Amino acid sequence: MQSSDHEHHHQSGHQSDLQTSHDIPHDMRTQALGEGHSASHGDHGAHADHTGHETMFRNRFWVSLALTIPVLLFSPMIQEWVGFSISEFRGDELISPIFSIIIFLYGGVPFLQMALPEIKNRQPGMMLLISLAISVAFFYSLAAVFFDPESGFFWEMATLIDIMLLGHWLEMRSIRQASGALQELAKLMPDTAELIMAAGETETVPVSKLQTGNMVLVRPGASIPADGVVEDGKSDVNEAMITGESMPVSKQIGDKVIAGTINGDGSLRIRVNAIGEQTTLAGIMRLVEQAQQSKSRTQVLADKAAGWLFYIALAVAVLTAVAWLIAVGFEVEVLERIVTVLVIACPHALGLAVPLVVAISTSLAARNGVLVRDRLAFEAVREVDVIIFDKTGTLTKGEQGVVSIATVDGWAENDALAVIAAIEGDSEHIVARSIRQVAEERQLRLPEVSNFEALKGRGIRATHKGKTIYAGGPRLLEMLHINPVGDLQRFTDESGRKGQTVVYLVEETAIVAAFALADVIRPESKIAVERLHQMGIEVAMLTGDSQAVAKAVAAELNIDHYFAEVLPEHKDQKVAEFQQQGKKVVMVGDGINDAPALTRADIGIAIGSGTDVAIESAGIILIQSNPLDVVKIIELSRASYRKMIQNLVWATGYNIIALPLAAGVLAPIGILLSPAIGAVFMSLSTIVVAINAQLLRRVQLP
Repeated sequence: MQSSDHEHHHQSGHQSDLQTSHDIPHDMRTQALGEGHSASHGDHGAHADHTGHETMFRNRFWVSLALTIPVLLFSPMIQEWVGFSISEFRGDELISPIFSIIIFLYGGVPFLQMALPEIKNRQPGMMLLISLAISVAFFYSLAAVFFDPESGFFWEMATLIDIMLLGHWLEMRSIRQASGALQELAKLMPDTAELIMAAGETETVPVSKLQTGNMVLVRPGASIPADGVVEDGKSDVNEAMITGESMPVSKQIGDKVIAGTINGDGSLRIRVNAIGEQTTLAGIMRLVEQAQQSKSRTQVLADKAAGWLFYIALAVAVLTAVAWLIAVGFEVEVLERIVTVLVIACPHALGLAVPLVVAISTSLAARNGVLVRDRLAFEAVREVDVIIFDKTGTLTKGEQGVVSIATVDGWAENDALAVIAAIEGDSEHIVARSIRQVAEERQLRLPEVSNFEALKGRGIRATHKGKTIYAGGPRLLEMLHINPVGDLQRFTDESGRKGQTVVYLVEETAIVAAFALADVIRPESKIAVERLHQMGIEVAMLTGDSQAVAKAVAAELNIDHYFAEVLPEHKDQKVAEFQQQGKKVVMVGDGINDAPALTRADIGIAIGSGTDVAIESAGIILIQSNPLDVVKIIELSRASYRKMIQNLVWATGYNIIALPLAAGVLAPIGILLSPAIGAVFMSLSTIVVAINAQLLRRVQLP
């Protein structure tokens, strides 16, 4: 699914640092500035692997920093400020220029290369602003070596390059991610299938060789190789990886099956009716790709600010030149004024304003159970209007459990639970496991039972304290010719309206207890929905379950909108419907069927315990599968955005003061900003930005 352009970047990113081509910086520029899809890239949906770019920025930063030390030590201006001197020796005046040339070529030229796309696309941004500053400082200082050695400021150029390399390294590290959604989907498909021949024997063939109309044998535990219809056999099929629902689906003659799902304990003979691109799984893969490609381009605030600063710097430089030429004529001082304006137009602080906040917020998110894979998603989630939750595995645990119990007089809940758990002790049926799990959670001591007997399709029978005890569902009651009455009947009716499964405990011929089973709602879900409502955000729910189940869960959690019996491809459509209303949508899910919706949504958030493909399709992952973490990430996103704005104000505010002073608007009254003093202001601005970013760590999250 990656474009050839991105594939090229991916490969180039791991080349030697010295092999920095125009293509590599272009992509680094795009990702470093947060433009997941720059104008030069188009609307590609794939994400590049940033490991090589991160390594490049890191290596160049440390090398450039080491080379900067002698530049600072042998700078006359720095020596004068600090009040020290180094013993003079022949050629010592060339130390700063020589090391600065190396720094410019090794650490600075990549920024010039990354500025080329901005020039080509007529979209000046951070790269062009950095390039302008370091180039003017470099060539002016180089000329000063021959004409006025005291006026150069190689040290300022060197530290500017160091700061910018550091900022980009931090940003690359924070947004490093992978994009393997389609590969994860493809892994579900088996490589081979057992083709049933005309004579009845089987032959193992590659799945690619299957044709419509073929008969295949699917053994217990094997993956189904193609969409089809069951011709013979009976089994429970695990479709959770496709439908996202927890309950295995019973399949018998005439039922449809889906490629990539897992067969249960029985053997199935399946007539193939869809292969390759026609399968349900392939359709989901196409939706994932389409949804990823539909992403739009986003620009980072720092890049916008840098774009404006570029034009402002040029305008001020031109005005400065005109004004000073009129005032004093063509003098060296005029050139110094112009250079000072152009150099200080790019504050160090602007290069760190956003990357520092990103690095800190990403770290904070991880410590709070949230993994940020896509910074654009993290920045955008603060503006969400609607959050759509997949029900199973997200708002619920994705597993059946006992949600309520009713008993007749004389039977305590725990007593009834202990007896039925003892009867179901040896069964591997999902209902039996659910009942035993609740008994274990309550630490119940199970009574002795004997004379177990399975009643095929109806339940189980055993002996307890000399009495016959039964456990089973409605078909058991049919066999015993009994019906629930009174409170048990009301319990049964209410459970039915909620789409819950009811299991009965019968002593001799009397029903003594009823157990309602359903997908268990996570305890954090209700709190999460309440908090989201307090934040002014609508909450919706998607599920493949019945209307009754969806309605019950929505009512219990006070959800604004719910959609039941939604097929995988329709989940994607539901997201699009909200977007067509002009709303920014977040999708939270865990199953493969959620992948198209996760990528179609403005922001996709995956439950960490979900399938790999859902995680790969999302920009944000909830590591602890806690829906309350959705609230955390929104609050952290809003706090981070506030810090970014504050830092940008500090960084650009420096220019508002420094540029006019550098231009000499107060020269008539004797106030003139020298490059040295401008550098001091620049350093102070950087310190303020760094401290302000650190204050983000004090944000209180739920």
